[in-house]
Amino acid sequence: MSTAIKISSEIANDARITAKVTRRSMAGQVEYWAYIGKIAEDNPDLSFSVIYDILLGREQLKGGLGTPYLFGEGD
Repeated sequence: MSTAIKISSEIANDARITAKVTRRSMAGQVEYWAYIGKIAEDNPDLSFSVIYDILLGREQLKGGLGTPYLFGEGD
């Protein structure tokens, strides 16, 4: 289910431009920013790069592209 929202022209223009680069729809870009923003608010000590790496790692594991880390082994 979708809901219409009003956003500023500035954010809409930024989303339109960034969406072309990231190959998302404008709405998809705004949703992505909102998703990352929510995670950042819930975890203020994490940088964007850490958040991105965590999300990427989770998707890689879902896709069978990772191995679990076993604490105390290696290093």
